[in-house]
Amino acid sequence: MRKLLLGTTALAAAATLSANAALADVSLSGYYEWSVSSTGSDVAATDGTSFGNDSEIKFSFTNKTDSGLTVGMAVEMETDAAGIDESNIYISGGFGKIVLGQQDGVGEDYGVSATDLPAEEITAAGQSDSIGIENADIVDLGDGNKVSYHLPAMGGLTAGVSYLDSGPEGSADQTAYGFKYAMEAGGAGITIGGATATTENSTQDQDTQVLGVSVSSGNITANVSQATSEASGVDEESNGAAISFKVSDAMKFIVHTTETEDSSTSEKYTNSGAEIVYTIASGLTAYINIEDYDYKVGTSTGNTADSGTASKLTIKASF
Repeated sequence: MRKLLLGTTALAAAATLSANAALADVSLSGYYEWSVSSTGSDVAATDGTSFGNDSEIKFSFTNKTDSGLTVGMAVEMETDAAGIDESNIYISGGFGKIVLGQQDGVGEDYGVSATDLPAEEITAAGQSDSIGIENADIVDLGDGNKVSYHLPAMGGLTAGVSYLDSGPEGSADQTAYGFKYAMEAGGAGITIGGATATTENSTQDQDTQVLGVSVSSGNITANVSQATSEASGVDEESNGAAISFKVSDAMKFIVHTTETEDSSTSEKYTNSGAEIVYTIASGLTAYINIEDYDYKVGTSTGNTADSGTASKLTIKASF
């Protein structure tokens, strides 16, 4: 029924497109970032210094039809991996918005997390751990080929659903629901966001949820969140908090902390850090990160306890 409803909705919206369309608005954007990371770790495999890079080019267009619908397309290419990261089309109107193709899904669109505030990550820190350390990513279904539907905004409330069909012989169908509510109170902006996802396969189902609150007042934004993930042999809970302070038009300072624990194995990962974001010039930004982390292996097998301090400098050019 879920597949039928989403598929029928997509076909109905596509069937209403007008043949007399206006000229499309086309845009090209992208970025390249280079980084150097240094980790002082208890584990030789993660101890030391390394260079990194990441780049992406995005092509998109939007087209307003004579019937009032908006049609769009986007293609994102991860140039360092020589592959297409996302490619999709969307149709929007008074009925809401339908997105078809490779996309993040509603877990990324609506979930509010403490990890939303830091702009960069130190991937070298705690690589030996096997449990999730980022609240937002717990409800991330990846960039697979999905059907997503976003309801029209109702005041400060927005919501949506995503579905991924892994095929006739697939064993990882995924469904996600998300919502976000924005309001003002006492001169502060408050956003509450949550998402839940279920992955169905032949051996077991996995259920994940994230719920968070973001409060902004003046130059300060604070996020707190909690996420859970449950499956056979997995019972994770992740709690996080972060505060961002806008020092000037060119600089931000962020502090954050996250703790994730799997009660089924007593694995535990804690991570606390700070970040400085500095705009050198238009389209050129520097990020400085430092983090302290600790991973306890518990009763899990095939993993190695790890703790240490990691730092990272990133230079990013974007257009």
